[in-house]
Amino acid sequence: MAFTGPLEDRVAIHELVASYGDAVTGRDGDAWIDNWAEEGAVWKLPAIPGMERVEGREAILAAWLAAMPGWPTQINFQRCGAIMVEGDRAHGHTYTDELNLDAAGNWERWLNRYDDEWVKRDGRWRFASRSLTVLAIRPG
Repeated sequence: MAFTGPLEDRVAIHELVASYGDAVTGRDGDAWIDNWAEEGAVWKLPAIPGMERVEGREAILAAWLAAMPGWPTQINFQRCGAIMVEGDRAHGHTYTDELNLDAAGNWERWLNRYDDEWVKRDGRWRFASRSLTVLAIRPG
């Protein structure tokens, strides 16, 4: 089954995933990094040179802030494809649909899959790890 574990936890993870996409669209670095675990966070973007593996919340925020000027507009939708909750840890995957305007004025539509690990601390779910696979890039 693609969705297992307590409903309350699964709903909270859905909201976390939506919050992440909303923060990207709103270009809100504070809201975006607040979605990440305080300790041990890892962000893997193998399709983007220099961002193949970024470790630690400070480094993740710095990488995101450095990358955003290259994408003046991003409209980012995220949808959970699977969530398996096991206590205060969970894993699953998320599909993203992004409409991106690059710094050169070109629109692209990126369709991706994140393999996610989530952790619950002090009653709140956050991303422990996200690993991106690009499924398709098309002119927007």
